[in-house]
Amino acid sequence: MTRPVSNNLRERVVQAITSGATCRAAAARFGLAVSSAVRWSQHYRAAGSVAPAKMGGYRKFVLEPYRAFIVERINQTPQLMLHQLKEELAARGVKVSHDTMWRFLRREGLRLKNTVRSRAGTR
Repeated sequence: MTRPVSNNLRERVVQAITSGATCRAAAARFGLAVSSAVRWSQHYRAAGSVAPAKMGGYRKFVLEPYRAFIVERINQTPQLMLHQLKEELAARGVKVSHDTMWRFLRREGLRLKNTVRSRAGTR
């Protein structure tokens, strides 16, 4: 992802537009896309600033609200398999992928125990 354009250029474009130039003329003058000039002037009129909006941010995890349930199920049933846990969550209305379950467990430091049968099948 690219960086936002400097505030200096944004201010000069918006100043040209507020001084009476059209968005097309300001874009041509500063070598920009017309859509950028339009968005910057709209943002200036709405927010009073030409500063770019925040990029990125914190992403909430889908399974975070169900952490207590997941921990309780792992403690209750040590031989619980990942797909069984995933099916129990689906019964509660939370449908996630196998990978999402695995990454959540790994990030939280939770482990599912392997059964003797599952270990024997891999040899």
